[in-house]
Amino acid sequence: MWHYHVPVASVLMCPPIRVLIVDDSITSRMILRSALTRDPRLIVVGSASDPTTARDMILQLKPDVLTLDIEMPRMNGLQFLDKIMRLRPMPVVMVSAYTQHGADITIQALQMGAVECLAKPIAGEGWPELAHLPDLIVRAAAARPVRAIGSSAVAPAPSSPLNMPTDAHQPLIVIGSSTGGIEALTEILQHLPALCPPILITQHIASAFTASLARRLDQQSAPCVRVAVDQMPIESGHIYIAPGGEVHLEVARRGNVRFCALVAAPAECGHRPSADRLFRSAASACGRFAIGIILTGMGDDGARGLLDMRRSGARTIAQDRASSVVYGMPKSAIERGAVEFELPLSRIAPTFLTLARDLTEDNAPCV
Repeated sequence: MWHYHVPVASVLMCPPIRVLIVDDSITSRMILRSALTRDPRLIVVGSASDPTTARDMILQLKPDVLTLDIEMPRMNGLQFLDKIMRLRPMPVVMVSAYTQHGADITIQALQMGAVECLAKPIAGEGWPELAHLPDLIVRAAAARPVRAIGSSAVAPAPSSPLNMPTDAHQPLIVIGSSTGGIEALTEILQHLPALCPPILITQHIASAFTASLARRLDQQSAPCVRVAVDQMPIESGHIYIAPGGEVHLEVARRGNVRFCALVAAPAECGHRPSADRLFRSAASACGRFAIGIILTGMGDDGARGLLDMRRSGARTIAQDRASSVVYGMPKSAIERGAVEFELPLSRIAPTFLTLARDLTEDNAPCV
């Protein structure tokens, strides 16, 4: 799912990324160590079987990135993550069981400040996600220390519902995000009114965690949050999240009716789903009746598609450097001239709701 390639010259010039493995399973620790030590960008400085040992090793070894299991003795991964984020913020990659319970907790960890996640298979199964671990670590190492969710003030969204038309001139919001995006999406969505404009989201996340992400955001948000299904109508008060894995999420249109389209196509910018695909489809299907938003993430996915949106007359927003965990995606979009507004995270929801209301009022019939 993730494919990042660093030039050999860059690898040789940069010191290796120092990784500490925290997992109560000796087998998992050995497998993780083996996968990481094969990559010249990384060095495993130690491994710990429980958080108490890990705490001492963090102070002694000063790792750049931590891999953290969920279920461990003495203190579970969430409790330890909470202490890390409060006392010594650092990039953390969660390693979680490939189960509903494990996925739900992993999404909670990402909302608390962890920056990446790796699905751990149940006993007896292979570990296909392991191939992505080195790139996950590199992405995590690029992340700045993050605070726990909810520790900064977020400007409240309008409490009154938006009177949205139901035809093709209804404002549509499309969002692309990657590393740090779970935290950013949480802050944005939990301040929206129930009858918000329809929103489509491409978040780079392993397929094992998509359903849990939608379920948790649905519990924390007034609008209805769902994993997008092919041919699903796009409606006000609904938020549609791209399923991880083998398809892209796009906006499609049949007459005046817009719907979600899941398209099986090669990865773009190393990703499937890709924010570029979502943004390009919004430019084509919606024109000026769309608002594109690019959030925190490594790489440049979404930059080209957002430029297409701006050229089609859509309004475009990028998360600013200070509030981004990784500034790569917003920066790439800004450098291409794709961004109209660069905003701190706390201002993004109020701004796109105001823009959507303006579009609705401009399109209101004369009486």
